[in-house]
Amino acid sequence: MSPADGFVTHCLELLAPLGVARSRRMFGGHGLYVDELFVALIAFERLYLKADEQTRPQFEAAGCSPFVYDGKGRSVTLGYYTAPEEAMESPALMRPWARLALEAALRARAAKTPAAQARSPKARAPRR
Repeated sequence: MSPADGFVTHCLELLAPLGVARSRRMFGGHGLYVDELFVALIAFERLYLKADEQTRPQFEAAGCSPFVYDGKGRSVTLGYYTAPEEAMESPALMRPWARLALEAALRARAAKTPAAQARSPKARAPRR
């Protein structure tokens, strides 16, 4: 197991108390899901949790940093913030932060327009 795989496993263990946690490789990092909701990403060997207008102030107050990358010569900031250092120590310490990320993901899903939901592969799959 590579050090990166070990870090992914550790992050999944931190998120597991909230539901079924899984990862998917993407863009040189990993996307992390809880109960099929995209709640976090791992990039540059750091865990970033989903944030929105309601939760961003809590992440900022805790000194967390936003996820920023260079996109075609300009900095792009996404709605993800690093987890507080102490939260990386145990699932119990991560739980409130992971819950904020899960709540932000639920709000984002609820805000999707019906047209966007209809375009998703799951929406087009025949029911059995």
